[in-house]
Amino acid sequence: MKKNRAAAARILGILSGIVLFGYGSALAGSEIYAKTFPSQQHPSDPCYDEDRPRRCIPNFVNAAFGAAVEASSTCGSGGPTRYCDVIEQPGGSTGIGQCHICDDSTPRRRFPASYLTDVSNPNNVTCWRSEPLVTSQSFSAPPDNVTLTLSLGKKYELTYVSLQFCPKAAKPDSIAIYKSMDYGKTWQPFQFYSSQCRRVYGRPNRATITKANEQEARCTDSHRYTGGNGLAPVGRIAFSTLEGRPSASDFDNSPVLQDWVTATDVRVVFNRLHMPQQPSQEQVSHLANNPGTSTLAHHYAVSDFAVGGRCKCNGHAARCIQGKDGEVACECRHNTAGRDCERCRPFHFDRPWARATARDANECKG
Repeated sequence: MKKNRAAAARILGILSGIVLFGYGSALAGSEIYAKTFPSQQHPSDPCYDEDRPRRCIPNFVNAAFGAAVEASSTCGSGGPTRYCDVIEQPGGSTGIGQCHICDDSTPRRRFPASYLTDVSNPNNVTCWRSEPLVTSQSFSAPPDNVTLTLSLGKKYELTYVSLQFCPKAAKPDSIAIYKSMDYGKTWQPFQFYSSQCRRVYGRPNRATITKANEQEARCTDSHRYTGGNGLAPVGRIAFSTLEGRPSASDFDNSPVLQDWVTATDVRVVFNRLHMPQQPSQEQVSHLANNPGTSTLAHHYAVSDFAVGGRCKCNGHAARCIQGKDGEVACECRHNTAGRDCERCRPFHFDRPWARATARDANECKG
């Protein structure tokens, strides 16, 4: 009996040694694995290169897609309203085309602001239209001031703002674009378009931007031309936020331009559809035979309102996500915090917060 107990004890000791050896080997193996593949600490995380932090940015998107747009005027919102097409005539002039009815209560006759940011389909163009307006007969007449206000819901760094105008609609002459950085509390000029910049907006046409005024909004008449093939109205305007800005090539190190492209909201103000001018003999004759049609053709119509940019995370997040409170915020890395990763997390203040750059992720240290 004693011999059996002694044998069992020896066997148990051997088994325990095997188990302990295996456990120790497993621990050693896991340490070797971790050292061999350190990137597994941050699997497929674009904010880290193996175990080293690096700058990361969210994907480039059309920030306007599906977003709500508030229009100050919408055709048919107050009941059935008549409007007319605009057609091009020989010699580059325009005339009055076929007339239609807009009515917000009838699906096929609706032109709501939601059509500005829906899916853009060239085979089925959807348009927002303003109510017909009184045609300006002189420069002293008040501007139309029809506005479109787009709320992005969070800070974005914008690359462009573009407007696609509807077929058979007049192309606006004078347009102002504004941006807000504080969710619509205050507004800053972003860009102006006009055939007469000085007269309408008090700014020179196509002014040169220098490093001393990189946050200056420019005015240009470029939207009235095709770009070298002669005069002709164009169906789209596209404002590039960094075009002509001297520090654009060194954007990482330009807080001025980083601030310039930042926006939470974008507002477009249509000031004048066209400049007052003497009507031609043909137009006078048409108006005499069709009283009121000129005013019905005087309305704004846009099919697509796009804003290209990235969710602003200061180089410390690769994506933005919607929280339980419904707010969109950066998924912050590098021990940063805030909706825009604009500060260090608590207890990580050994290194002052800084925006990440291509050279240095500027990770907050604890």
